[in-house]
Amino acid sequence: MLLKTAPPAAAHRERFDAHLRAVGAPALTRGRVTTLQVNIGLRCNLACHHCHVESGPKRTERLDAKGLARIIALLDLNPGIETLDLTGGAPELHEGFRDLVRAARARGRRVIDRCNLTVLEEPGQEDTAEFLAAQQADIVASLPCYGEANVDRQRGRGVFEGSIRALKSLNALGYGRDPALRLDLVYNPVGAFLPPAQATLEAEYRERLAADFGIVFDRLLTITNMPIQRFAHQLRRDGAYDDYMTLLVSHFEAANLPGVMCRSLVSVAWDGTLHDCDFNQALRLPLPGARRTIYDVDDLDALVGAPIATGTHCFGCTAGAGSSCGGALR
Repeated sequence: MLLKTAPPAAAHRERFDAHLRAVGAPALTRGRVTTLQVNIGLRCNLACHHCHVESGPKRTERLDAKGLARIIALLDLNPGIETLDLTGGAPELHEGFRDLVRAARARGRRVIDRCNLTVLEEPGQEDTAEFLAAQQADIVASLPCYGEANVDRQRGRGVFEGSIRALKSLNALGYGRDPALRLDLVYNPVGAFLPPAQATLEAEYRERLAADFGIVFDRLLTITNMPIQRFAHQLRRDGAYDDYMTLLVSHFEAANLPGVMCRSLVSVAWDGTLHDCDFNQALRLPLPGARRTIYDVDDLDALVGAPIATGTHCFGCTAGAGSSCGGALR
């Protein structure tokens, strides 16, 4: 079966921007930058079906030593950056991961490690959980369901069991129990539908994980699957892409616009290029205007008020209760 060809990028942008105009909403512009999110490499021990950056064990792209040093320099140049958000791939697999964590924490910045949990059992990662606890890094951990079948269907056989072992180890270190050791879980739908209400699903997770495994955590974050990359390929293969886009557009809520992550976050790709969000990075959709990298901008506040590059995928962040790196927006 032939796959449908995706519309050109310009059409993607125009569709979302036209929708904003139609509902009387202003175009998206950037506010004060408080989070620097860095994809330090695409290598991962998993290859999940919903992964929007298409990471996996065979990917070799990574931020080099010069880039690592520049990220630390940007923290020094921008005291308004409150959070260093490290993602990948599995960011822990980058040899410079711990240096970045130490540097950010030494400067009093919050550090988020976006962890797939199973990486903590990889060779050479046996002490990573202890390192993160010692640095008081926050962990945002992927767990798309509290049941084994759904997790393994989305992320691979045996992933659920490994994730549960990792969560128990994190709990033993104080994560989810000690207020200084924050443990948030992330839910992604396993199909072409919107996440349920975050508070309701969090209560279900809390009850089931405690009853079945004795696991505790701080918050559950629900994140809509973006119609890009692997998930988009799957939708087109199944003939469900148009229906999914219709679902997102029909559930658009203008009330989500003030809280979308692109208004307060700058996303850095493994090659140092700057983007408005992690999803734009995956689509190679740069900041509007000339291509810029971490070496071209010293003062990130210079981006305040700048337009944000949008696309059809932006309907994912603005549908229903909204979706961002921090979970539901409302």
